[in-house]
Amino acid sequence: MEFHDYVRVLRRQIILIIAGAVIGLSTGALVAMLTPQRFEASADVMVTVQVSDTATPAERALATSYAMQTVGTYRAILTSTLVLEPVIEDLNLSTTPAGLAGRIQTSAALNSAIITISVEHGNPGQAARIANAVSESFTTVVTETLEKREQQTAYSVRLVTLQAAQVPTTAVAPNMQLSLTLGGIIGLAAGIGIALLRATLDQRVRTASDVEAAVAVPVLGQIPLDADTGDHPLAVSSAPHGLRAEAFRALRTNVRFLFTEGQGVFVITSSGPGEGKSTTAGNLALAFADAGHRVALVDGDLRLPRVAEYFGIEGGIGLSDVLAGRVELNDVIQPWGRSALFLLPAGTVPPNPAELLGSRAMAQLVEALTAAFDVVIIDAPPLLLVTDAAVIARVATGAILVAASGSTHATRLSDAAKSIEAVDARVLGTVVTKVPVRGAEKNPYGSEAERVST
Repeated sequence: MEFHDYVRVLRRQIILIIAGAVIGLSTGALVAMLTPQRFEASADVMVTVQVSDTATPAERALATSYAMQTVGTYRAILTSTLVLEPVIEDLNLSTTPAGLAGRIQTSAALNSAIITISVEHGNPGQAARIANAVSESFTTVVTETLEKREQQTAYSVRLVTLQAAQVPTTAVAPNMQLSLTLGGIIGLAAGIGIALLRATLDQRVRTASDVEAAVAVPVLGQIPLDADTGDHPLAVSSAPHGLRAEAFRALRTNVRFLFTEGQGVFVITSSGPGEGKSTTAGNLALAFADAGHRVALVDGDLRLPRVAEYFGIEGGIGLSDVLAGRVELNDVIQPWGRSALFLLPAGTVPPNPAELLGSRAMAQLVEALTAAFDVVIIDAPPLLLVTDAAVIARVATGAILVAASGSTHATRLSDAAKSIEAVDARVLGTVVTKVPVRGAEKNPYGSEAERVST
């Protein structure tokens, strides 16, 4: 994905990201509230070198270097049993040297002879007492055991307590501010990660770019989402000044470029049900009729017909009866409204729709309609359910695939296009339906108004 794709994903998943941040903040606050209170007391001990008056400059330098090198070793000795057992006995602590060592931290700056002994405890006074006791025990062990030398030695190492531990007045834990900051950052990062993961795993198309990535044909139109579509599917007729009607007129303008010798036979289909193919076919037919074209709308969905229902006409006899030879085309095709729009309903639901639609009679019917009309639009069943649309597309100018934003899967849309190409038919373009108004991308072909003005 490119940068703008990431931005689009994050904007679309903003609620999830905010939820992640809130959960992180809540978790951080909960951890801080459940964390036992701890205080830290620190004592500073300095490693010094005592050099005899008779020492040479070389011996003095060697002594100083030795003292610096022993700092690391002494830090390790600080938490040893040799140092901590006397502390436990003197303070009568109910713990072991290993348990006490877990409360002690030592640190020393680079090239520094100062060792800082830090002790954490729930009782501030006890933290200071333990830190001072460790400092004293450590000094005794180093002076009387590790660095005990004969009098003839030119130098000796001694420990000096620079600063005794003071009773702390503020707790080092819990740190509410730190917990909230870390929790918020981790929660926000988790929310962003989940959002990107969902976008990667989610194969549903949402924009024209997604559709073009799935099928390498131009997007001919984007139809905005309208909650009123179920009650009034034919927006070009019921709400001619609305956004959906304007979108269908823009689609009509783009489809004109697909005409061959001033005519076109278009199969309108989709990969699955409920993606808006029938409403697209009906509104596109109305848009062409309003522009003065002679239009024939054929309900080629012999399994679940919709044209008769949408236009309010009698659909008991229609396409299937013409293909079966029971009636003539002129007897069942019906004019609609005041424009040059004619409707051919599906008719009787046959037991063999694919055979009828792939028959010679269907090819002859398309030839007859092409001779009489400028535009022939055939509403066909979804491609991944049955082969009817692919069969019809062979005798048409080509197919127009309809994809619903937020529900059509990219892989299914791609498979639908391949099924048409497998029978040597053409996919001329796509239409994206149910596009959120704020998320609609600008139509690369422009609207009808834009075309007129230019």
